[in-house]
Amino acid sequence: MIRVLLVDDQPLIRSGFRALLDLEDDIEVVAEAADGAQGVALARTHRPDVALVDIRMPRVDGIEATRRIAADPKLTGVHVVILTNHGLDEYVLDALRAGAAGFLVKDVLPEDFLHAVRVAARGDTLLAPAITRKLIHRYVTQPPDPGAPTGLDELTDREREAVALVARGLSNDEIAGRMVISPMTAKTHVNRAMIKLGARDRAQLVVFAYESGLVVPHARTAPEDPA
Repeated sequence: MIRVLLVDDQPLIRSGFRALLDLEDDIEVVAEAADGAQGVALARTHRPDVALVDIRMPRVDGIEATRRIAADPKLTGVHVVILTNHGLDEYVLDALRAGAAGFLVKDVLPEDFLHAVRVAARGDTLLAPAITRKLIHRYVTQPPDPGAPTGLDELTDREREAVALVARGLSNDEIAGRMVISPMTAKTHVNRAMIKLGARDRAQLVVFAYESGLVVPHARTAPEDPA
């Protein structure tokens, strides 16, 4: 059973998402919050698998709520998915750096929304296609500083390869196929890279890959959306 926390200051939005989630046999909404501060408190109480968090809320916004959840060692199993109306670049980057597992635009189709919750619960990176394009465009127009420390020296060649493939949107099984290794070995490379880089989840590996220059985006292409 996937346990979900809804955090949004608009009751109608929460009700709509809850009605959709309540129809699924494998998903349970354990709590609802109207702002980020309440959301963090309820995350500590209920330890959900997925927290769906609105980015703009009173008192404590979604980015700060994400940061507080990610900083709490007791909440390492909580995967935060940011909900947004627009997917503006600065919010995407700030939230991913804060520890969000991904982003969803609120006008997502119901079937895609449900799939996204399941993807996030598995710990996989989740970026809506429109947001992925914005993220890639950001790094096309503003390439990384070649003199900035990257942490790449901490990774083995195989770990670097695995991180680059994560940034391209590949699952562990797909990474295994590309690297001609077992899925378990692929998972091990990804997990070791996360530990060495201090990354909370695969979404932060994506940010690292682009900011370090490990993956160089092209204006004509963008990684496939894993959702």
